[in-house]
Amino acid sequence: MKIFNKSKILIVGGTGSFGRAMVEKILKLKLGFSEIRVFSRDEKKQDDMRKDLNNQKIKFYIGDVRDISSIDNATKDIDYIFQAAALKQVPSCEFYPLEAVKTNILGTHNLLEVAEKNNVKKVICLSTDKAVYPINAMGISKAMMEKIAISKSLLANGKTKVCVTRYGNVMASRGSVIPLLISQIKQGKPMTITDPLMTRYMMTMDEAIDLVLYALKNGRNGQTFIQKTEGSNLITLTKALMEIFGKKNYPVKIIGSRHGEKKHETLMSREEKFNSHENKKYFVLSPDLRDLNYDKYFTKGQKKIATLTDYTSSNTNQLDVKSLVKKISKILN
Repeated sequence: MKIFNKSKILIVGGTGSFGRAMVEKILKLKLGFSEIRVFSRDEKKQDDMRKDLNNQKIKFYIGDVRDISSIDNATKDIDYIFQAAALKQVPSCEFYPLEAVKTNILGTHNLLEVAEKNNVKKVICLSTDKAVYPINAMGISKAMMEKIAISKSLLANGKTKVCVTRYGNVMASRGSVIPLLISQIKQGKPMTITDPLMTRYMMTMDEAIDLVLYALKNGRNGQTFIQKTEGSNLITLTKALMEIFGKKNYPVKIIGSRHGEKKHETLMSREEKFNSHENKKYFVLSPDLRDLNYDKYFTKGQKKIATLTDYTSSNTNQLDVKSLVKKISKILN
């Protein structure tokens, strides 16, 4: 199904866990792109991708979103962009918050500026559950990235549409705890978790890619797309891994919460839920279309907001051990 026939797409952060998986999915689905550009600062991963995928449609660009000239060169003649470049390790961003600002906020701003200049049709910016009620530098920087993206969508030239996708923990990706726990089991070390009752969304990479492709195909300017995702607490996760690796009653060590960690993650606040609509798989948030010409004082509120609840990793559908085993097994095969 060649719905993007002869179009060109740029994946910024294209050598990361999401970026590479997206390139492979685009090739597999045969969506009709004539060129797939991979932009990143990691020349080693680019070389690995070039050898592994060996496809003439893929073009590699070395650069950094912090450098507007390098991203400008990569966006010329491009129709669509996925912005997946980010600093996303929570502890790293806590200790080096300015670096998170430079990449996650200013880097996205640079990309949107050159996308508008080069008449790109649509940009999809990837965000995270940590952007809702942020308590750490990574989440704060992503929340600001979202604000910049939506602001640009309303102020741009009208030719470039901007959408945001927001999703939670991608299982077995670079930012997930699952690879660490598996490594500990293989080394014979106790599994370390922060809080047994801490919950996280459990989303596969395929689900994350489907969300972004859905936004690319269906997104209107300024919309934010949120995946409806199942959740699990950490003790259920450890039990599922014990079953997968045949390690009954394997030792688990509780180490306490790390810098900037929440007990539960939130994908959508109750205020956002008020301005959303949904289908079977996704929530879609509409942008706030007000400008600075609003009333000095509110004359009318919204009583309905008080009856709504946040959409969190603790109140979404919870996976039991059996369901989690099934889901993890798929990504390990």
